Amino acid sequence: MKKIIALLLALALTLSLTAAFADTITIAVPNDPTNEGRALNILQDNGIIKLKEDAGIKATKEDIAEFLTAEISFYEVAADVVPSVVTDVDYAIINGNYALDAGIDPRGALLTEAAIDNPYINVISVKDGNQDSGLAKALAAAATSQQVLDYINEKYSGVVVIAVENVTDGYDADVDYDALNGQTITVAATPVPHEEILKDVVAPILAAKGITLDVKEVTDYVTPNTMVESGDVFANYFAHQPYQDSFNEENGTHLVTIAGVHVEPMGLYAGKQADLSALGK
Repeated sequence: MKKIIALLLALALTLSLTAAFADTITIAVPNDPTNEGRALNILQDNGIIKLKEDAGIKATKEDIAEFLTAEISFYEVAADVVPSVVTDVDYAIINGNYALDAGIDPRGALLTEAAIDNPYINVISVKDGNQDSGLAKALAAAATSQQVLDYINEKYSGVVVIAVENVTDGYDADVDYDALNGQTITVAATPVPHEEILKDVVAPILAAKGITLDVKEVTDYVTPNTMVESGDVFANYFAHQPYQDSFNEENGTHLVTIAGVHVEPMGLYAGKQADLSALGK
């Protein structure tokens, strides 16, 4: 059903762009506050637009002070839909995980945000009150292990970038693992790369201590947080920190980060345009 909706949106986009944006450069961007601001900041960092001084990471197209190289019309769609409409616009700015999930190689991006000192670190979150539990500490230690670092570097070849500050051996010396033997940690995660990391690396680390990791696959940006808030799952692993902060603020939820794991650099991809010349680059 989701793919059908995406195809219908792509058709609607084609018709609307043909009618309204024939004489301008069109760029598809995510429509949620943190990811749209992230996309616009990529354009600003590359001298394509100038944002108002107080725009920040939640910038919208209304915060554009000046087009520096070309007139641009933005088509705002859900972050997971952007890959479906890339061929209908001149360019599309896509989250790294959605590019991977759609079979688009992020290494083919025309522009990519910097991975170093990137604030958009993908995190593991639990509900406030659970962050100091043995299960949370065990999960965090496994997810920030050398094994995960090696896996990410080998499997994703720089497309996903490790962002762990203090790498572990997979375990936390302060955790009583004997007391956790036989318990289950349930985590909601999007498929790529989060579910892969959890199942391929984190689960075996925990299993060695008798802890079962049950991964529930999700494909949207709301359900994983509501599942944690309601107690349907213990944790989630799908979103970056600015999104989680924004979600808490807007929805009154109580999500707390227990581990920052990696960055998926967002990039600008070719659609109808093969290179950056239409943007004056």
